[in-house]
Amino acid sequence: MRSLQSLEVKGQKVFLRVDFNVPLDESGNIRDDTRIKASLPTLAYLLNNKARVVVCSHLGRPKGKADPKLSLKPVAGRLSELLGRPVKFAGAVVGPEVESLKDGLRDGEVLLLENVRFQAAETSNDDAFAGQLALGIDVYVNDAFGSCHRAHASVAAIARHVKTSAPGFLLEKEIKFLGLAVRSPEKPYTAILGGAKVSDKIPVIENLINKVDDILIGGAMAYTFFKAQGQEVGRSLVEDDKKDLALKIVATAKEKNINFLLPLDHVLATSPTADHPEKTVDAFPLPADLMAVDIGPRTVTAYSQIISRAKTIVWNGPLGVFEVPAFSRGTMGIAQAIVQSKALSIVGGGDSVAAVAQAGLTDRITHISTGGGASLEFLAYETLPGLEALGWKKP
Repeated sequence: MRSLQSLEVKGQKVFLRVDFNVPLDESGNIRDDTRIKASLPTLAYLLNNKARVVVCSHLGRPKGKADPKLSLKPVAGRLSELLGRPVKFAGAVVGPEVESLKDGLRDGEVLLLENVRFQAAETSNDDAFAGQLALGIDVYVNDAFGSCHRAHASVAAIARHVKTSAPGFLLEKEIKFLGLAVRSPEKPYTAILGGAKVSDKIPVIENLINKVDDILIGGAMAYTFFKAQGQEVGRSLVEDDKKDLALKIVATAKEKNINFLLPLDHVLATSPTADHPEKTVDAFPLPADLMAVDIGPRTVTAYSQIISRAKTIVWNGPLGVFEVPAFSRGTMGIAQAIVQSKALSIVGGGDSVAAVAQAGLTDRITHISTGGGASLEFLAYETLPGLEALGWKKP
């Protein structure tokens, strides 16, 4: 892939795909502009170097139909404030109005298109629609890592219609750190995997099991492994159809001499929305009327010891129902252990990122990935449709 800084962008029309999928309140106001701010280094570079920038993003899931509640118009206003310059807004994605606005751009000016997912052809990766997006465009830049696992027209097909393409600075940073995690991690290498479902993490586990020294499992997904091994797990979430696969993963880890650990103790409650735990236990069977909602203190201690000697750490998925304060101690304890280690740390996945933010530790993690699904798929397959469109080669 070419780097953005290697391109001549002065006077060029640059199509910049970003991720402005920001949360809005009921009045259409932006509740969190983190994703807009993440795009600013690339945008500022292009504008300062006199590019004529056409910005494209999705917002929500309008399913191919215009929805005023999912318009990017409020984003145009906020982007203008952050850039300190006017941002033109197109009320459409393609068509005569858009082409006229594109043609009217001068050096150092920026145009934001309407929500690209208002067009059904976007999510079907329609080549003709991609060609319309690319009309008059000289350079394609993708800075939307969170969308790179989607083979969508503005992410994948468009690159075939533009002569020159490159990743933006945000995407380049993601590739750098996630690439380290799958290509050349410093050892010992520890993967911490949580969340609700084993099925969400199977490809990641199958790939990382050939690279890591330790796999630390938490969250509800741990109980599919326990149930597969014949343990009674009460009302804990279990994917019964994944039990055989869970056993296979455990066997593979043993065969490869991987330190594969499941929780040593369990915080139990009547439901994931309860306001307090009923008890913490370190033996099976778990009571039939209770479910696991967090890892216990013994597990935090054991996992923290392993984390303390790691040189590379990848964390994806919370280790309990961290949104409920009474069930957040395990996840918060692991977050603290990660930042106290001297390891290169990579955190991906919306819930994991939210947990780190909740703990106030965001600035102490080496790299916070901006794409939950994209980071998972990259860790699993070491490539993504959006990267391949830019010329990325899987090792």
